Amino acid sequence: MDLDGLWSSDRARQNTASEQVMAATAEPVPWAGDVWDDVVAHLAGTDNHDRAIAAQLLGNLAAHDTGGRIERDLAALMAVTRDERFVTARHALKSVWRAGLSGDKARATVVGALAARYREAEGEKNGTLVRHDIVESLRHLRDATQDDAIEAVARELIALEPDPKYRKKYARHWPVSRG
Repeated sequence: MDLDGLWSSDRARQNTASEQVMAATAEPVPWAGDVWDDVVAHLAGTDNHDRAIAAQLLGNLAAHDTGGRIERDLAALMAVTRDERFVTARHALKSVWRAGLSGDKARATVVGALAARYREAEGEKNGTLVRHDIVESLRHLRDATQDDAIEAVARELIALEPDPKYRKKYARHWPVSRG
């Protein structure tokens, strides 16, 4: 596996390395602790591709982390959700939920960070997309953990949306169950 290729300026090498590493980190990997700090450092790098890869990789690594490292580094990951390059921000937004998979404390921290980010997104240039991605991410986290408290948070956030069109769009991720 080409870990150094993740940060290569050769885009073909970087893309190949990224695909390999993302596939590998869908499961716990023994080298996660060895690369963690380097991945976190790339969240603030000058190359937006590096930032996007770092955000996605950190989400995968955090999903299996038992050392509580994400609680220390979540702010750096969340900063990428405000990236100047919106595509990079979206990659981060769509990955951050995985960081909540490693345990109750991490989950609560991630849900809180996503809720805060949702509230901050009002008035941003792409705020409705940010909010949509957050609601979708909360759904992924709820489905993966079966934590019904996440649904309550998501519904509270959706209720904050002043535009009925977007409120309805966000709510599609949380249909009312008929039982």
